[in-house]
Amino acid sequence: MENKIAVVTGTSTGLGLGLSEALAKDGWKVYATMRNLDKGTPITELQESGLNIELLQLDVQSQDSIDRAVQTVIEKDGHIDLFINNAGVGFIKTTEQSTEEEYQNVFDINTFGPIRCTKAVLPYMRERQQGRIVSISSVGGLVGQPLNEIYCASKFAIEGYYESLATYVTPYFGVEFMVVEPGGITSEFANTILSDIDKSGGFQKDDYEQVLNDYMGQRTDRVDGIFQTPEEIANVVVEQLKAEQLPLRIRTSKWSSDFTKYKTQADPTGLLQTNFVVSSMLGK
Repeated sequence: MENKIAVVTGTSTGLGLGLSEALAKDGWKVYATMRNLDKGTPITELQESGLNIELLQLDVQSQDSIDRAVQTVIEKDGHIDLFINNAGVGFIKTTEQSTEEEYQNVFDINTFGPIRCTKAVLPYMRERQQGRIVSISSVGGLVGQPLNEIYCASKFAIEGYYESLATYVTPYFGVEFMVVEPGGITSEFANTILSDIDKSGGFQKDDYEQVLNDYMGQRTDRVDGIFQTPEEIANVVVEQLKAEQLPLRIRTSKWSSDFTKYKTQADPTGLLQTNFVVSSMLGK
């Protein structure tokens, strides 16, 4: 029986690392990818524990790097069953305070990165008439939030991308898509956001200062379930992968479901809308 092959991006820390471990423990052969292999020690430690994980270089901002990584997996194993777009970047800053370089970088990683990866892996999945592509989005991919408009826009865009692919690639070629929408993650992700803000001179003292103070005040000492560990989210994803048919989108906690309820309560999985589009526009 051939191995189930998974490729995960952004695996040096946080959710990517958690996904790699959870998948390997569930019987997958995992290619844990990252831009800088010098940060691969946590993956190496998982290998040493006996898990079937290989470390592979992949930079989501480079189509050449992505193509090489995908080709490496295909040459070694002949197929890819699962590709998880996890690599991402957060961004908390108002539009007026943001530079063009900053918001282009957010979109290049969060939106164009998954598109590049999908472009690379989809031909092989389409040829086999099977495969699954999962993208880690956020509740911010459904609901706009204060000071997060650039980040939310990048996630809204990727949700629309996969929602569209699901209307024809799935019914015609058997490749499924799932978008994962967690709330807060207790990992280095948030610390990196704050560190990047500090490097760029910190939050500006301007008309938006009160908004920032209110926003940060609401985020301190949260005990209402907004935050999950990477392991908790990874386990939700792995459990969903056991379903015969993937939902188009999932929330990973009660908090994330409650937070997005006005957008999702009529169609929690997204499949009702997708099936309606397929029926009305393709007659299937």
